[in-house]
Amino acid sequence: MMGVVCVNLTAQNIEDVVRIGTENLQGTARFQAMGGAFGALGGDLSSLNSNPAGTAIFNHSQFAVSGTSFNNDNTALFGSNTGNVNARSADINQAGGVFVFKSNDEGPWKKIALAFNYDIVSNFDDEIFASGNTDQGIDTYFLNFAQGVPFGDILLQEGEFIEEAYLRIGEQQGFGDQQAFLGYFGGFINPSDEDDLGSDTYTSNALYSTVNQRFQQAINGNNSKFTANLSGQYEENLYLGASLNFHSIFYERLTRLDESGFDADSPIQSTVFDNFLRSEGTGFSFSLGAIAKLNENVRVGGSYQSPTWYRFADDLGQSVDSDLADANIDFINFNVVNLFDIYRIKIPSKLTGSLAVIFGKDGLLSFDYSYQDMSQAQLGPSSDPIFSEENDFISNQLGAVNSFRLGGEYRVQQVSLRAGYRFEDSPYEDGTLVGDLQAYSGGIGYDFGSSKLDLAVTRLERDTNEFFFDSALSNNALVNRSNTNVSLTYTLKF
Repeated sequence: MMGVVCVNLTAQNIEDVVRIGTENLQGTARFQAMGGAFGALGGDLSSLNSNPAGTAIFNHSQFAVSGTSFNNDNTALFGSNTGNVNARSADINQAGGVFVFKSNDEGPWKKIALAFNYDIVSNFDDEIFASGNTDQGIDTYFLNFAQGVPFGDILLQEGEFIEEAYLRIGEQQGFGDQQAFLGYFGGFINPSDEDDLGSDTYTSNALYSTVNQRFQQAINGNNSKFTANLSGQYEENLYLGASLNFHSIFYERLTRLDESGFDADSPIQSTVFDNFLRSEGTGFSFSLGAIAKLNENVRVGGSYQSPTWYRFADDLGQSVDSDLADANIDFINFNVVNLFDIYRIKIPSKLTGSLAVIFGKDGLLSFDYSYQDMSQAQLGPSSDPIFSEENDFISNQLGAVNSFRLGGEYRVQQVSLRAGYRFEDSPYEDGTLVGDLQAYSGGIGYDFGSSKLDLAVTRLERDTNEFFFDSALSNNALVNRSNTNVSLTYTLKF
């Protein structure tokens, strides 16, 4: 594998912020079945996601592990055509334990709980297929980068292989010039005057009024979180807790855009452009919370989650082909890698207020409200003028995200029946690129005494606009996402 660090790579943008900052509901089956409304309830390992004081509610130490089947049904509308893809995956999405230490003296602290928990915050596994006619071909992408670049700057040097030139231009001249190089040797564009090395205007080799495009995208990876938690019960009615959260992100995105249906006299009759992006990162946040029993039936809770500070390293591989491509174009492939400079993303803090009503041993109702101002998200380092400009764009485009979670549980002896609802605002002010999220859930659990088994089914829906490229082309598909997740949790008490 060959690779270099390229200057002025511009792949990090608002879409990365939204992807990392949007957490999909995960956790134990009980947590999912009740819509994640556990901020004032506690007593579940995944309640750490809502309120770190929740582990102090436990009366006994226990261990829980959860597995989830993720089923994504995506319908993409591009032009007048629709494409449907079903993507399925399965994973161990939660594992953790809590150790409860009860006090034997007469002091105010009645018990202390120490918990460790692993959770998949977001599962990125996804696929999209869109096909339709458009008046913006791939040539438009390359022309956008090439205009203004002297022709001599994107030619091979003496004795240089094509893949070496591709990497050299990316490293020394930047991503834009590199894409111009790729467009020229891929056969998409030509300089207006090939005899003039200073020529900086280009024309397309593709002739069309409309062209048929097929866009395929496959994503895999997740955002996982390991939490170390300490909580305690103070006197009879107050529970306090704090957590340290360590994130790990792995993300891979493979896209393919191919074209056909050009004019009969077009020098180009077919094209293909592939991109493979890989991103790995780590992050850190902390959270504080409290739960108070107002009486035997009513609890209130509040929590603060700090900003999450992420650090990322990305790499990008590309390949192109067309009827006019250079004979050696295949040597530019996914083994020839552009390395991004290390960059950072800060996701804003979140505040959560909660209310729960307990009906003795018969059941409960719980409600959570969360507020997060995504306009405060930032890419870094902020000293980079490209990131500074993108942060201004983020501040103008993103807004406050209000989240509502409602859950209920009804118990009949050892059997628990559960249901939940979740609503979350679009992170965008206008809500057109990413729509509001709605999720419905239900589940059942059985308590064996020394262990429990819980099952949950969650249905989530959200509309998004998926752009084929981060720049130059405005082609996009409107995607209706319907995700159905089935989770099973086994809990062992000790």
